[in-house]
Amino acid sequence: MVRAVVFDVGGVLALVEPMDLGDVDPDGTVLADLWEAGEVGRVTEAEVRRAMGERLEMTPEQVDGVMADMWRQYLGAANTELIAYVRTLRPGCRTGILSNSFVGAREREHAAYGFGDLVDELIYSHEAGMNKPDPRLWDLTCRRVGAAPGEIVFVDDSPALVDSARDYGMRGVLFEQTAQVIREVDALLLRARA
Repeated sequence: MVRAVVFDVGGVLALVEPMDLGDVDPDGTVLADLWEAGEVGRVTEAEVRRAMGERLEMTPEQVDGVMADMWRQYLGAANTELIAYVRTLRPGCRTGILSNSFVGAREREHAAYGFGDLVDELIYSHEAGMNKPDPRLWDLTCRRVGAAPGEIVFVDDSPALVDSARDYGMRGVLFEQTAQVIREVDALLLRARA
């Protein structure tokens, strides 16, 4: 039985290009600790902005510009076809989002895509304090959607994360194309109902 289908955001529900902040931090070392801390909620957005200004000797206006560019890249473009499909899954099964994220992502993604209304459960790494593939995050996902690992379909664009979810016992679907994901999820749901 499949009780829940859980989706990643970046590269799945939102189509994104790799983040490029090379003009600001060319070798990626000046701000690396900030990005890592922001992914698991150990810093606030205000602390990120303040540290960027200090470390890179930027004015508040320059920091605002860099952050606006970062969020534009981070949000990408809505995968409208997959979002529409996700809406069709309820009430037949529970739905969720499980995303390695950054402080402020929930509010921005909801404003841009309505994710807070799209699924039953939103699980963001910056709120949970851990990143995929931490097994504790798979466990949290099971508890939040109310299903055992084998009753959950997990969709991600990272082969390593899909493999990790499968190793945990979930049914993993690797996102390559929207139509392929819809076919594979539908097939798993049909098989589970048979």
